[in-house]
Amino acid sequence: MTGLSIIVPVYNVEKYIRPCFESIFSQGLDDNSFEVIIINDGTEDKSMEMIVDIIKQHNNIKVINQENQGLSVARNNGIAAATGEYFFMPDSDDLLVYNSLPFLLDLALTSQADLVVANFLKMSEEEANCLQIDTIKQEQATIIEKTGKAYLIEDLSPYECYVWRTLYRRQFIIDNHIAFTPGILYQDVPFTHECHLKAKKCLKTNWLLNIYRKRRKGSATFSFNMKKANDFCIAIGKTWELTYLEGLSPKVRQKIHDDVFTTFNVMFWSASHAIKKATDRRKIIDCLKKEAPDLYFKNGWKQRTATSMLKKMPYLFIHFRFIYDIIIEDKILPFFRHNIKPLIIRQ
Repeated sequence: MTGLSIIVPVYNVEKYIRPCFESIFSQGLDDNSFEVIIINDGTEDKSMEMIVDIIKQHNNIKVINQENQGLSVARNNGIAAATGEYFFMPDSDDLLVYNSLPFLLDLALTSQADLVVANFLKMSEEEANCLQIDTIKQEQATIIEKTGKAYLIEDLSPYECYVWRTLYRRQFIIDNHIAFTPGILYQDVPFTHECHLKAKKCLKTNWLLNIYRKRRKGSATFSFNMKKANDFCIAIGKTWELTYLEGLSPKVRQKIHDDVFTTFNVMFWSASHAIKKATDRRKIIDCLKKEAPDLYFKNGWKQRTATSMLKKMPYLFIHFRFIYDIIIEDKILPFFRHNIKPLIIRQ
């Protein structure tokens, strides 16, 4: 058994894959202390060719070739093949901060925490391309121990359910039967919530681990379509199912409700701006009702109003939501803020 398994799914990232792997092998770790598991998810470009020399140089790299099955299946297969006491799942188009892993791995192995959650930098693609990763300065490390539930309530943002910032104790994942939902995007949301709900010991640190490239054209988060809308509905349903776990306090259950409501709003905002046909937007409602038939929200008037409309007039809800997002939020409110509000303030 090695200390750490680094699981890297690869699919059509030839522009980014080499810098990612160069950052992995710039960590100051002995090759005997970790393994790298590459899941070639049926990549259609030259991604694997870009790193063939790196693979030949290191005997701690394992390559698993599979037909394209998506990120969820690739990650699940990587976890199944891992032998490390901990595993880590960087995205293949991001970078690791120079020499960031030794501290985190030592922290994980010493503490035996279920989750070790690190910090990250967010950069544009241009900034990341110009960056010298060995010039990034780490602050003095702070470490806070919490239960996973406390971390979920106090720290987890539903907008940032990033699995690549965390070292996971492999046996914890196996014992609790936690896995990614096959075939969908946004699988990070239910996976991250389930991990924190079941983790007994979680360490949070300000130590920088990743450099996250903000949205790039062609990435999974850049555009929105019906497939992504359906995946959103499944992710919402899977996250909502977690509210029925035994032993959850009202505060924890309410946090899950609020996070699902945030995801729900992101989905409908995206649908309003990208799905042009009213019939398609109604299909999203049908999918949501199928995946989360008992979905409801009650924390504040916005949540109660959304719940009431979803139950009593779901198609009218998405029509109103489209009007609000496209006309009120995009046009009327900006006009008010830039033209009317300054006049009122001056008076």
